[in-house]
Amino acid sequence: MKQSMNRPGHCTDNAHMESFFHSLKGEWIGGVKYAKVDALRVSIRDYIVNFYNRTRLHSGLNYRLPNEFVRLQLH
Repeated sequence: MKQSMNRPGHCTDNAHMESFFHSLKGEWIGGVKYAKVDALRVSIRDYIVNFYNRTRLHSGLNYRLPNEFVRLQLH
């Protein structure tokens, strides 16, 4: 997988997405070969829903889960 979310020479254009894709590749799909695009889609959805938002602690959220962070902001 190869993505680019910014203009050439401007690495900070979309730092949040660059960080997300770095995490996705490093923690989940790095080196994995998918036989079909649908299998890749399911895997990415699983990463986002079950791991990234419910299991993975985020340094930008003071090492909290995104769902927990949102819940705390509402109270």
